[in-house]
Amino acid sequence: MRVQEVMTEGIRIAEPDEALPHAAKKMRSQNIGSLPVIENGELVGMITDRDIAVRVVGAGKDPAMVKVGDVMSEDCVWCVDTEELEDAVRIMEQHRVRRLPVKNAKNEIVGMLSLEDIALHAPASLAGEVMKAVAQRAD
Repeated sequence: MRVQEVMTEGIRIAEPDEALPHAAKKMRSQNIGSLPVIENGELVGMITDRDIAVRVVGAGKDPAMVKVGDVMSEDCVWCVDTEELEDAVRIMEQHRVRRLPVKNAKNEIVGMLSLEDIALHAPASLAGEVMKAVAQRAD
């Protein structure tokens, strides 16, 4: 099974200079917890609902004064749409991520692979394996 068979297509993105409330509204309207951050066609980070809660609200910052690039996670990993799903799962396990941006052969973001996608479409053993690995706390 390939990533493109189970990923979510048609995802929204954010830009580093975008106002944080605008990105949060995108997440809310799509009922999603993260957005890939794209600058000049390149994936430069991810912004998550947790980033907003911890790095902005929890730090006492005014969300209206914060840009996506100020609080996004910069070290993000991705997979390729033609990759075997098991290989993408290994990336998720190794980096303990719940969502993985998906690129095509032209290096464009074409989707997102989430734990939910895997749980709904992959064999139960694979879904359980990635869930267990991602849920483990880092030492």
